[in-house]
Amino acid sequence: AFLCSSFLFSPETAEDTATAGLALIDKQQHSKDSVFFRDGVRRIDFVLSYVDDKDSERKQERRKVYEANLEKVGLELETEDKSESEDGKTYFVKIHAPWEVLATYADVLKIKVPFKANDIPENNDIPMNWLSTPFRLPEHVMHPEPDYFTAPFNKSKSDFFLIDDKDTFFPPSTRNRIVYYILSRCSYFKDECGDKKGIKRLLNNGTYTAAFPLHDSRYWKRSRDANCESERYSLYKYWARFLCFFKEQPLNLIRKYYGEKIGIYFAWLGFYTEMLLFAAVVGTICFIYGFLTYDDNQWSKEICSEEVGGSIVMCPLMVGSKYQQINFSSSHMFFAIFMGIWVTLFLEFWKRRQARLEYEWDLVDFEEEQQQLQLRPEYETKCTNRKLNRITQEMEPYLPITNKCARTCLSGATVLFWISLIIACIIGVIAYRLAVYAAFASIMKDSPTNKLQVVGPYITPQLATSVTASCINFVIIMILNLMYERVAVWITDMEIPKTHLEYENKLTVKMFLFQFVNYYSSCFYVAFFKGKFVGYPGKYAYMFGEWSKLRNEECDPGGCLIELTTQLVIVMTGKQVWGNIQEALVPWMMNWWGSRKARNHPESLYSRWEQDHDLQGFGQLGLFYEYLEMVIQFGFITLFVASFPLAPLLALINNVIEVRVDAWKLTTQFRRPVAAKAHSIGAWEEILSGIAILSVVTNAFIVAFTSDMIPRLVYMYAYHSEGEMSMKGYINNSLSVFNISEIPQTSREKRDYGYLWCSFLCRYRDYRYPPGHEKQYAHTMQFWHILAAKMAFIIIMEHVVFVVKFFVAWMIPDVPSDVRARVKRERYLVQEYLHNYEVEKLKIQLSQNGNNECTCTPMIYPSLPKHEVLSECL
Repeated sequence: AFLCSSFLFSPETAEDTATAGLALIDKQQHSKDSVFFRDGVRRIDFVLSYVDDKDSERKQERRKVYEANLEKVGLELETEDKSESEDGKTYFVKIHAPWEVLATYADVLKIKVPFKANDIPENNDIPMNWLSTPFRLPEHVMHPEPDYFTAPFNKSKSDFFLIDDKDTFFPPSTRNRIVYYILSRCSYFKDECGDKKGIKRLLNNGTYTAAFPLHDSRYWKRSRDANCESERYSLYKYWARFLCFFKEQPLNLIRKYYGEKIGIYFAWLGFYTEMLLFAAVVGTICFIYGFLTYDDNQWSKEICSEEVGGSIVMCPLMVGSKYQQINFSSSHMFFAIFMGIWVTLFLEFWKRRQARLEYEWDLVDFEEEQQQLQLRPEYETKCTNRKLNRITQEMEPYLPITNKCARTCLSGATVLFWISLIIACIIGVIAYRLAVYAAFASIMKDSPTNKLQVVGPYITPQLATSVTASCINFVIIMILNLMYERVAVWITDMEIPKTHLEYENKLTVKMFLFQFVNYYSSCFYVAFFKGKFVGYPGKYAYMFGEWSKLRNEECDPGGCLIELTTQLVIVMTGKQVWGNIQEALVPWMMNWWGSRKARNHPESLYSRWEQDHDLQGFGQLGLFYEYLEMVIQFGFITLFVASFPLAPLLALINNVIEVRVDAWKLTTQFRRPVAAKAHSIGAWEEILSGIAILSVVTNAFIVAFTSDMIPRLVYMYAYHSEGEMSMKGYINNSLSVFNISEIPQTSREKRDYGYLWCSFLCRYRDYRYPPGHEKQYAHTMQFWHILAAKMAFIIIMEHVVFVVKFFVAWMIPDVPSDVRARVKRERYLVQEYLHNYEVEKLKIQLSQNGNNECTCTPMIYPSLPKHEVLSECL
């Protein structure tokens, strides 16, 4: 029954009826912290808000037509006058979807609902199960509802399903998803032409200020209404508080309250954090072992000894630099190989976990439904051409192939332009470092900071250059991020993707490519380019030619590995700390400021829709940025892990905090998002697989070219003078000699070596013939032996790791055997029960028609592949 007529308020009549509405409500007796209409029966499934400003005639007309069309569809509306609102100027339109509307659109969207209790026994006999007791949550929180076999809803067969109460049959998350589906496709123009459709356009043009479903209670206490589930309170109590960091996540309750799309994100984040525990333990062991055994290395002893390290005079790295103590860092090849296998295990076990969630959350075969049935409203309105769908045999909108190709080419060109812009900015920062180094060296030569006892030795031109360059690079990254975010959304909209899944995948690829170049380019530069093309004393290489006076950057005498580690720590930890502070602090401050007038109001005056209206909106890209943050972190701990084994430990600590920060933020600081379905993490899965493959290559190159492992091995096995495998003499062997007197008097490099002029000879890291040799300053044969060994190592390491990866992936099936059997069992039961349902229905129909002579079982489905299903199960 439609009961909304007596409660409807249009913008034009709101002020006239406000007095009558107030007469019906005693504000001190009636609690407005409720999710029901004024009658206390009909549930509020969605809320629209607007402000009736002066320049609003067109907006009033749009709202009038839009709300009238919503009523034609069958939705029931109830308007709260602005005099009832806390600020005295905002109208709230509450929307309720009756059973007929829910049933109709549940049929359209093929929403799966229960038809039989699950009769497959659960195997809960897990070995050593008692060890996990401290990490468990109460049973009613972990499993909020019984397990059922489900089937797509069919309105004509509603008695086939387990419907006890029509008001509670569809959970609130399903109800708000159905209502949003209607809101996204309802027209606000009288003749329903063009693209005058959808709540999204009405929000963009200011007709409505907000559109959101309601939370079911306050997060810190249960609702007074016994009919409210108060699931938000349970989520805050058992999930969002930081003291629960060691507890498991209530994934079923998250899925029930927020929908499958948000549920699958937190399932992935929790699983990723669990797997990081193993990588963090191994990485910490490798780091501690390397730290404890560092002083036992022969080359470390030679560096610190007065006879070897103390007598070596190093050539200046760049203009104005002084004597540098040489320092060699050991690589962590074992950990790099381990991480190559770990990332494979992580991806394969996640596929199994994801397959189990797909079954438990009724997401099997969801992708096909998503592609065929849930088109984006923007696609439907912008694509005016129609063609016949061969599968559904219905006319559907489509984008011509020529138009699609033109849009794709423009999109690709835009992405390439922005990536080129990032690379140009990185080159600019490198040029800045080269240009200002000499300036800082001359300025700080006689600086008063040199006389400071503690920090004086650390305030160097190198430090000043690095700090200022890092600040500039950070500002550039933030500015480009802000600009490209808008560009990426614009070009993705321009491509007019067909479905929401396709839209998110396209946007994901664009944003990740940009972020990949933006965040990793400096690490790639340090790992693979810095110090590799510098020439040698007397014949240095210059960035833009010798006329530019910008010499290519050199590594420290100990190599670039320690600098790569420093860069990785600063970028990774800085990004994570700043991200967590920003995620938690910004929405809290904005909500505090927005609701400052209502903080002291009792709940009888501060309604549920006003409380949620004052919260921040969880936008379309809210979950996208959470994935992006974690995938960028995943790249840091896999692509460059050979240089810093503690990276997984830092990521683990961050993720333990991240899970609770995201949960707290979503539960307390944001409006309730519209529930959405997703059967997987989407395009992020392919991106993670690509990073995993690339990480094997990058770590092999880091071990071979950025660390000193290969030169040390070549020296120990082939060039040790005493005939036995030892590292004695390696330091002296790895340094070439340069005669300073060979520099022409007119050379600009003359002044670089002025303070060394008395010694005539200095050392530099390379393998070149000494002065006076017939091939002086040319590469020695040892250099080519080391280069060949490096290339051989890269090929061997890559092949070994890839073979192990593919073997592990082949050994671990993507879908567990018990899940595969359950899926087949459920499909069989759906067919069997539908068959029996139709048989019984036909028997009743025949008996009512007086055909009682027929006692045989009619063949409703003569082509029903029952035997095929049985044989498949067997």
